[in-house]
Amino acid sequence: MKLTRTVADISRKIAAPLAVAGVVAAAGCATPPSDPAARAEFERTNDPFEPLNREIFDFNLFLDRVAIKPAAQGYQAVIPEKGRDAIRHFLDNLNEPIIFANNVLQGEFKRAHTTFARFLMNSTFGLGGVMDLATGEGLEKQSGDFGQTLYSWGVPEGPYLVLPVLGPSNPRDGVGLGVDGYADPFGQLASIYHESIASYGRYVVDGIDQRSRNIETLDELQRNAIDFYAELRSLFRQRRAQVLRHGEPAPIPDLDTLYRDPAMPPQVSQAVHK
Repeated sequence: MKLTRTVADISRKIAAPLAVAGVVAAAGCATPPSDPAARAEFERTNDPFEPLNREIFDFNLFLDRVAIKPAAQGYQAVIPEKGRDAIRHFLDNLNEPIIFANNVLQGEFKRAHTTFARFLMNSTFGLGGVMDLATGEGLEKQSGDFGQTLYSWGVPEGPYLVLPVLGPSNPRDGVGLGVDGYADPFGQLASIYHESIASYGRYVVDGIDQRSRNIETLDELQRNAIDFYAELRSLFRQRRAQVLRHGEPAPIPDLDTLYRDPAMPPQVSQAVHK
């Protein structure tokens, strides 16, 4: 199957629930409250599709309980820690070209140089990336995705969304995910050689590996959270805001921006508050 056809299929699958979300929202399922305190909270969470998001969240929890978590536990039990680390390094190395491209698009040329050097070292001396020699040499892993690039260009994130299977997101990151997937050189290479199963397998293994690394953490959060949905929404948005800034600390806000979305680009915030 050609990659373009694959991306189109995925896009249609994701577009359907998003279209439903738009219809539901238009019908008035998330009317902003009139009470000032409630309105401030509504704007802070940036979650106008919350009723639908919670339904998708419950579906994702069910899917995780019956399939993803058991697969992650089996993966963790069968493959020793060193083997799992080698798989993680290999998967991360495959993503370095996308990080490099987004570093360049963001004008982060020093980060792009580091990413290129990491990829070169780990792909050669690191045996295709199964060993992360670059980190030991002071070449730290960088962040870079097209959602982050759109943020650097001043594109607002839009409302909080929970996507089927994929989990927490927003329209900006959803577009970024699609662009990164289409531009991925290894996905393109797999398509040329009609090895789409390799691309699917890569993302499945990546998801299972990441889930295996968060089993205890998520279990603890779910046990202690009064509202697991709200807890994950808050943690996702905090973590994403940090990634958007490449891990840099958040600037001290002005008084009129205290309630601004932490992931909103500064230039957009200034325009809103003028």
